[in-house]
Amino acid sequence: MTGEQVHPGQTSSGDAPERITISVDAMGGDKGPATVVAGISRSVKANPDIAFILHGPKDVIGPLVARRKNLAGRCEIRDARGVVSMDDKPGHILRASKDTSMYSALDSVRIGEASACVSCGNTGALMLLSVVRLRKLPGVYRPAIAVLWPSHNPQEFNVMLDAGADVKADERDLLQYALMGASYARNGLGLERPRVGLLNVGTEEFKGRPEMRAANDLIAENAAAAKFDYVGFVEGSDIPGNRCDVIVTDGFTGNVALKTGEGTASLIGYFLKEAFKYTPLSRLASLLAYTSLQRLKKRIDPRRVNGGVFLGLNGTVVKSHGGADATGVAAAVKLAFQLGQSHFSEKLAARIAAATMAASDGSDIKDLKGGDAK
Repeated sequence: MTGEQVHPGQTSSGDAPERITISVDAMGGDKGPATVVAGISRSVKANPDIAFILHGPKDVIGPLVARRKNLAGRCEIRDARGVVSMDDKPGHILRASKDTSMYSALDSVRIGEASACVSCGNTGALMLLSVVRLRKLPGVYRPAIAVLWPSHNPQEFNVMLDAGADVKADERDLLQYALMGASYARNGLGLERPRVGLLNVGTEEFKGRPEMRAANDLIAENAAAAKFDYVGFVEGSDIPGNRCDVIVTDGFTGNVALKTGEGTASLIGYFLKEAFKYTPLSRLASLLAYTSLQRLKKRIDPRRVNGGVFLGLNGTVVKSHGGADATGVAAAVKLAFQLGQSHFSEKLAARIAAATMAASDGSDIKDLKGGDAK
């Protein structure tokens, strides 16, 4: 795979449009399969080159799909009777998951039937089964969850990882997160040379835990060879800012930041609604400002950026929020479609393989060239 950009609706050879197949766990969401089917129906309206393999009980999913005329000829249903619940323990998941919709959805990616998997199910279960079924890329120590964050940058979003795949991360893990995050920013946001920052309690080089200071040195040494710009330590206020495009952190910190951001966006929406209801004059003002308020609502709506990407696996997996509505499911599917269309999984594998090969040859990771790997 070369580093050439693949434009939407076009194959890498520039010929006829390439149909991208997405494998969907139809039973994972809190709102049930009807919401998942409604979400993929919205995706079909926006993406004529998309198709689906839906996994779940055929007698439940079949009638839901039949009601959506635009899904005719776009969906194949795989009968999977079991469901991974939000309360299932890891040991139980490994023993009793083979007949579940989540397991079946991941297997479609594993055997090459689909470009990506989307699930609204249990995050821990999805990560565990993804590692078991798809396996980690050679050289990857810990997979990570990358999420998009609304920002001041021209591309409107920043990438943050890890958002909760693993609460621990040493300097080697953080370096790999930087490599994977930069590759995601290139292919997901179209940034030729992403700027990467390492989240810390301050921007001074002497601050933070020993592994953070070691990671700071390691990422700086390898930035040029990996074709990204390293801006050094960043703080929480930089997550939605324009100082960098990719924010690297451990899973504990990233998950707390993510949930805090989601809660803050919801609180702002609530405060605005209350403020405009306060007096008759404020209600009139809300009508006059309706277009601007709708624009603001869309900009801070977490549903628009619903979907965390599991990085470091032999296949693309997008985790949708468990409580996602049809809009949220459509956003997660759109992200999976874009990554499948850009052949992101293969490019990320090439990047990690180049780094691993450089290390096995006895050279520093900073010596890797990987010119074709994006």
